[in-house]
Amino acid sequence: GQKTALLTNGTVCFLDNSHVKVPKIGLLRVAGSQARLLKRICETRIGTVTLTKDSADRFFLSMQLASDESFVKVAKATHGHVGIDLNTDNFLTDSGGNIVPNPRYYRTIKGKLAKEQRILSRRQQRAKKEHRSLRDSKNYQKQRLLVAKLHAKVMNQRHNFLQQISTALIKNHDLVVAEELRSKNMLKNHALALSISDVGWRTFLGMLAYKAKLYGRQFITINPRNTTQTCCDCGFVMGTNGTDKLTLDDRKWTCPNCGIHHIRDWNAAKNILDKGIAKLA
Repeated sequence: GQKTALLTNGTVCFLDNSHVKVPKIGLLRVAGSQARLLKRICETRIGTVTLTKDSADRFFLSMQLASDESFVKVAKATHGHVGIDLNTDNFLTDSGGNIVPNPRYYRTIKGKLAKEQRILSRRQQRAKKEHRSLRDSKNYQKQRLLVAKLHAKVMNQRHNFLQQISTALIKNHDLVVAEELRSKNMLKNHALALSISDVGWRTFLGMLAYKAKLYGRQFITINPRNTTQTCCDCGFVMGTNGTDKLTLDDRKWTCPNCGIHHIRDWNAAKNILDKGIAKLA
């Protein structure tokens, strides 16, 4: 499980670009952009430091920083607006027709993870039969760490992917519009549950929200009602006037009112953008 400790800034010591000294733990090697981190620390005041150890035995330091200057970096105006439709077929489609494929990181290791989890379960049962605590079982702990690292690998891959896509959207557009997330209800559909859990929609929208504030952009969400069913050209809503509603299998469709042919997700993204602009008007 995850363990967390709160430290004051006076107890954490950055020795150089690669090492930090933490009370009761000792010297920890720092991964990532060390030079950039130290530059930021030198220019600010450190408040509370949170030390977290995850199930894969990795340590993370989170610092509250204070500065007399604003942390907001207002980016140059692009005069670009974009609506994004998050879906399980691709990760997203935007109102310009651009598609970001879904990498499906969890599915790539699903078989290996299931195999290692079965081994973990057997070692847990063996320790129980031998009346040994799991903490004292070296074989169990070794296997637990292996499984935890597989989960951590997927989380890292997904996190990096979401960071890259969210940064690109915010930096390249003054306004980004997405649907309000209602994946809780969609998770009841077991056919979609794995795909929805794997893409990290909620995390992605959170990234868009804080990056919009950081770069002085606008990010808003809109009610998703009928964004898929509505023709973005004439406004006709499928499921009305004797027509059937579109299903998840209907990836392309033709509006029975104006005859325009639509790609489902692109049409939805256009409607999302229109709703967002109307919401701000």
